[in-house]
Amino acid sequence: MKYLVLISFVVGAVLVYLLASASANTDLFASNFPYLLAVTGALVAGLLVLVGYQIFQLRQKIRNGVFGAKLTLRLMLMFGLMALLPGAIIYTVSFQFLSKSIESWFDVRVDNALGSGLNLGQAVLDNQQRELTKKAESMALSLADEAPTAHIHQLSTLREQYGVQEATLFSERGKIIAFAGNERAGMMPMIPSNTVLWQVRQQQPYARIESLPSGGLIVRVVVPVNLLSFTENIRVLQLIQPVPAKLADDAEAVRTAYQDYQELSLSRLGLKRLYGLTLTLTLLLALLATVALAFLISEQMAAPLRALAKGTRAVAKGDFSQMHPVHNRDELGVLTQSFNRMTRQLADARNATEVSREQIEKSYAYLENILANLTSGVIAFDEQLQVRTINPVAEQMLGIAAGALRNVQLYQWGNRVPALAAFANALAEQFNLHGTDNWKRQIELDSSDGKHTLLAHATHLPSGVDNGFVLVFDDITHLIKAQRDAAWGEVARRLAHEIKNPLTPIQLSAERIQHKFASKLDAADADTLARATQTIVNQVSAMKHMVNAFAEYARTPTVQLEALKLNSLVREVLRLYDLGPDTELALTPNLPLVMGDATLLRQVIHNLLQNAQDALADNPAPHIVLSTAQTEDGVSLTIRDNGPGFPPELMTRLFEPYATTKPKGTGLGLAIVKKIIEEHHGMIRIENVQPHGAIVCIRLPAAQGEAV
Repeated sequence: MKYLVLISFVVGAVLVYLLASASANTDLFASNFPYLLAVTGALVAGLLVLVGYQIFQLRQKIRNGVFGAKLTLRLMLMFGLMALLPGAIIYTVSFQFLSKSIESWFDVRVDNALGSGLNLGQAVLDNQQRELTKKAESMALSLADEAPTAHIHQLSTLREQYGVQEATLFSERGKIIAFAGNERAGMMPMIPSNTVLWQVRQQQPYARIESLPSGGLIVRVVVPVNLLSFTENIRVLQLIQPVPAKLADDAEAVRTAYQDYQELSLSRLGLKRLYGLTLTLTLLLALLATVALAFLISEQMAAPLRALAKGTRAVAKGDFSQMHPVHNRDELGVLTQSFNRMTRQLADARNATEVSREQIEKSYAYLENILANLTSGVIAFDEQLQVRTINPVAEQMLGIAAGALRNVQLYQWGNRVPALAAFANALAEQFNLHGTDNWKRQIELDSSDGKHTLLAHATHLPSGVDNGFVLVFDDITHLIKAQRDAAWGEVARRLAHEIKNPLTPIQLSAERIQHKFASKLDAADADTLARATQTIVNQVSAMKHMVNAFAEYARTPTVQLEALKLNSLVREVLRLYDLGPDTELALTPNLPLVMGDATLLRQVIHNLLQNAQDALADNPAPHIVLSTAQTEDGVSLTIRDNGPGFPPELMTRLFEPYATTKPKGTGLGLAIVKKIIEEHHGMIRIENVQPHGAIVCIRLPAAQGEAV
């Protein structure tokens, strides 16, 4: 836009100058005047379009609330009025003056005076030309009488004798033979053209009044020098005498004035129209160019303010990268420089803050990375036991959502998470009891998946660091369970070893006593002996069954893994039972194969099915559902019944020995089942369902090549 306005301004100035020159009715511009008018009209139309576009653009900016648009409009109106008022006055006065005064320019006396002056000047110039021609012919005769070798010396003498400024002797081809000139002559003579040389060779002298490029008039005369020798060709003599400057200027002025006067006198009405149209186009060009230029100037004046407003908004949003160049040293430049200095200082301060924040974040990230990868739960408290940091492992152990306890005081855990009330009270009791001393305790935690035993260790932070406490705890439930299982296994081995040996002799001795003394006693004593003997035999059989169960629990099962179809194995076990309408099968077809020991898995299914039937012994409407399904990494077997379910107090100890609800059970069945499933790299889950019943779910991995 800026360059377009400047180009239009320059082109308009050139066109105004050309129109003014054409108004003189010179031959150079008179024939091109219509084209000048067309080009000027096109430029005026273009400027109208440009100004209209600028006004439309400014109107859009004002509507959109662009900062500085109203200031631009005000400045453009001021510049426009400043150009319009004096321009209109000058245009009116000039047009009236031209209309009333052009006729007074033309007078017969002026015409006669200009003609007489032109003739007088021409006569003076013709007289100088004739005199120089006579001098040239006389000098040519003198040179012709001399030998060619004396021409150089003779030419200088003749020049001084006749008072000529410059004399040059050429060969007939225009080659310089001799040159003589006074102090006002140039270093090199003027070379005549080939046409002049040809004319002189034809014995026709050349005499002209010529204009110099640097200004002024000269009289040039070129004549032949006919030598008397037959061996030499003719030579050419050129004389140059300047016309007096005053005379030349006056003659040129009279000639130009006469020519212009004659041209103007031929077109008086056209001259009026020409001047009027030129004035109108000049006014339009000046006005439109001024308005367009005023728009650019006002835009440039408002640009620093607009840049500062934009930078202020950016700084308000936190962007301190706004640096505006300072193009001038006025008040706006000083204001822009101050703004740049302020934003630079703010940016430096923010960068320093960012560096510190990044260092702190790196330290926090490093600490959080360590805490996140610990296998232990870590909770950091302040002096008021308010949680400051808790790692994901601790949140997972406590069964809470991420950030649920952040900035929550230990005494308020029960309000946030009711399930943690007992655990929080136990921790608070230990903190109150030990104060700032370190302590370590085992604390029970009740969660949705059962009761867990946590080993908690609290440490008071030193005074050089932020005051507070660090609590580290590990879930040792599985460790305690493993220790308990190992202890029960040792007990089972010893019981099986110590009790199994005397059982058979006791049973045989009781049977032998009955066999030996039954016939020797009367009927009443024989009956008493039979009952006592039978009691001994039955109790010995029960003890044998218990010892075998302990031996089986203590013995690590030897697994013979092979690819099996779980549905076929379930159907095979169910054939041993008299299934009635109380048993429902929901086996998913096309299950992937599992790697397992058929004998041990039959024992698992048999044990679980027997437990379900025992639980439904007193149920008037028993119902058992056996179902299989496909999981992400294998298959699952689920046995569901509508019995009374498991007692809540036994849910965490169901897989321990002697954890049973049967009056005659040993409590080893589920423990053996769990050991078999673990040997198959599977998992078992037991839960009660509402309103009554229990579910036992077993998951086994799929065989290689059979994974889903």
